[in-house]
Amino acid sequence: MYTPQLPLARASSSSSETPHADPGGLEASLLQLVHDHHHASLRLRDHTERAKKEAIRNAGRVSDLLVDAVNGGVQEAFINEKRIELEIRSLAVTIARFMKQTDQWLAATHSINTAVKEIGDFENWMKTMEFDCKSINAAIHNIHQA
Repeated sequence: MYTPQLPLARASSSSSETPHADPGGLEASLLQLVHDHHHASLRLRDHTERAKKEAIRNAGRVSDLLVDAVNGGVQEAFINEKRIELEIRSLAVTIARFMKQTDQWLAATHSINTAVKEIGDFENWMKTMEFDCKSINAAIHNIHQA
């Protein structure tokens, strides 16, 4: 595994060389490490924040697409419902008109049937009258001959 090399403390270039590292150099290296760590943390935080914003944006787009897809189906169902309601109203008007026409036809056929019965009754009455007249005529004829 790769381990990053940390900067080593630099020895001071003084006239007298000592086997120990310069404390200022160690402190500078530690400060550099903290500084590098701080910048790396800031870059990571910025990257995370951008990724978060992009994820939120993408989630919003997905949400909008889902809502549009669902609303499209709902809107289509609503339009179909309105069409069906209009068709039902139209059919109800047509049915009412046909019922009225049927009632008129029934009244007309009832009138015709009544007229036909009356004609039949009149014909019967005429036959009865004819028979009665023939009977009376025959009786008068018999009386006149006798």
